[in-house]
Amino acid sequence: MHNIPRLFRFILIATGINLLIFFVLRFGLYWYFQTPTDPISAAELFQAFYLGLKFDLRLSLMMTLPLFIFGGIRFLSPFEYNSTRRFWLFIQGTIFTVILFVYFINFAHFSYLHKPLDASAIRFLQNFGISMEMAWSTYPIVWLSLLILAVTTAYVYSLNKVIKYFSDALVPMHTRKRKILLGVISSLIVIFGLYGKVSYYPLRWSDAFFSTHNFAPTVSMNPILYFLNTLKNRDISFDLNKVEEVYPEVAAYLGVTKPNVNTLNFTRTITPTKRFKQPPNVVMVILESFSAYKSGVSGNPLNPTPYIDDLANNGIYFNNFYTPSTGTARSVWTAVTSIPDIEANKTSTRNPLIVNQNTLINAFKDYEKLYFIGGSASWGNIRGLLSANIPGLQLYEEGSYSAPRMDVWGISDLHLFEEANSVLKTQSEPFFAIVQTSGNHRPYNIPEDNRGFITKTISNKEAKNYGFQSSDEYNAFRFLDHSVGFFMQQAKNEKYFDNTIFVFFGDHGVNGTGKHMTPAQRQLHINALNVPFIIYSPKTLKHKTYTFAASEVDVLPTLASLAGFPHSNSTLGSDLLDPNINKNRYVFTMAHSKPLIISLVGENKMFSDNILNTKPTLHDLNSQTPRKDISKDNSKEAERLKRLTFGIYETIKYMRYHNGSK
Repeated sequence: MHNIPRLFRFILIATGINLLIFFVLRFGLYWYFQTPTDPISAAELFQAFYLGLKFDLRLSLMMTLPLFIFGGIRFLSPFEYNSTRRFWLFIQGTIFTVILFVYFINFAHFSYLHKPLDASAIRFLQNFGISMEMAWSTYPIVWLSLLILAVTTAYVYSLNKVIKYFSDALVPMHTRKRKILLGVISSLIVIFGLYGKVSYYPLRWSDAFFSTHNFAPTVSMNPILYFLNTLKNRDISFDLNKVEEVYPEVAAYLGVTKPNVNTLNFTRTITPTKRFKQPPNVVMVILESFSAYKSGVSGNPLNPTPYIDDLANNGIYFNNFYTPSTGTARSVWTAVTSIPDIEANKTSTRNPLIVNQNTLINAFKDYEKLYFIGGSASWGNIRGLLSANIPGLQLYEEGSYSAPRMDVWGISDLHLFEEANSVLKTQSEPFFAIVQTSGNHRPYNIPEDNRGFITKTISNKEAKNYGFQSSDEYNAFRFLDHSVGFFMQQAKNEKYFDNTIFVFFGDHGVNGTGKHMTPAQRQLHINALNVPFIIYSPKTLKHKTYTFAASEVDVLPTLASLAGFPHSNSTLGSDLLDPNINKNRYVFTMAHSKPLIISLVGENKMFSDNILNTKPTLHDLNSQTPRKDISKDNSKEAERLKRLTFGIYETIKYMRYHNGSK
């Protein structure tokens, strides 16, 4: 130990002191607020404290990071001069006081609102006098202040003793090479502690939401780090007055049977007709970047998707299906919640304030729930959305598979399907499984073990003529289709096949042009959102093609009704197979420009405007000149669609915070 630099030894001891204090505070929160009638299981409690330790370690290292970086400089060393020792003690004491204060605020906040402290609490400062008066009359402010002062004094006293001890200790003499080596090793240890995981992705706030138990994430998270993580999202909310203003029109559009503007009720109670003799399994496959115009079933002459085409031609196929926006994490959010992701800068999965959502996956009662992703569920922070809202979810990700990792996206899609099938065929209970592919993405890798896939040689020019950027992208798209065909061939040999609903849709598309595309697809850039949607269950469902506009928000409501499960739907989605569905419906989309552009896309027309309401336009999707604005000649329809577009947009902002009750 004496050969370790004294600065690093001091940081180790200071970190240990911090961790001990944070553990006591965490245990105190758990002990005081635990609910005997709804206890956290022993396994989940252990996981919560284990994750909490890692979050606390990150905060502890962040506290001492300035000292670690600058304390090795002789004239800034806490061990050489009394003035620098006092300076660092003042810095560490001030940081600790602020942290301790926030811990107490978190305790009071949870006591008051039964949720951990987040950045939305800043709103209380808008009525500072009233808030302070409430706090003064509710909490023992004087005694708490004295307690903070006493603990901080003891903390600074302890650090001062440790610094003096190392100041008087002999300083080991090291060669320049050894100093560099020790510096590198200690830096790597600190970096690893800050990173928090042995994984491609670091420890993130979503790791705390590993359980559907409402209190477990609170025990896991560090209140300081969680507060900081929510700061960027504190202004992304809703305007209650606007929601109430648009409610009647939106409620009518959604088919709310018991509208109530006072309670803003969007819930529809669904009691579907059973089509299956026994509860059907569901396998929902999310296809990475699977643009409709690149598929054969949409008329691409390069024949890139024979297997998807076969499923569409023998299943239920929606050829006018859209995702609300581009981006895979946005699509995962939409698929799971049935609400479009309208975050302006990042994604809803990265917003801790709205992590708790009702999902119609839970309408599938007594089902095993499984999620397969080739890489890590920490990507895009989707882990929190999934684990916090789907009880008993079996999450398969990197580290769960025998197949080797191929690239940054994890194992190949073909091996992902193979691994998924190996799990699904062993299930003894009905299951709802989601398979999220990722290989149709740069760097367009195709594994050597590709089960007979044959690369086609075409020129980049020919590929670009029909919507592909290169022959590499064309073959990657073909390989994803090949992987789907491989999976379906495997599934047909398993017992679960005959009683399973297979669902395929693209997570989003990619902008592009091709000779086979319609003028509207080329000119209005809706091709980035138009993807195939296929429901395939040959033993039960007959082939049919629907041409009316459909959205990703409709996927789960459709599946819940198709499987015959009664459910309450408080989202934007509808059952696409309902014979009474409005065939002249529109779907909401959003383009992430500056400012944001929101649209309603129908089978024949499209309305668009930016969120500032400065550029409303109406377009005829069947026209040879669809870019032309026809709103002046169709003023009543343009005005109606404008009200509905902004009404849905305001409603979505509200729904994200009020998607049913847990």
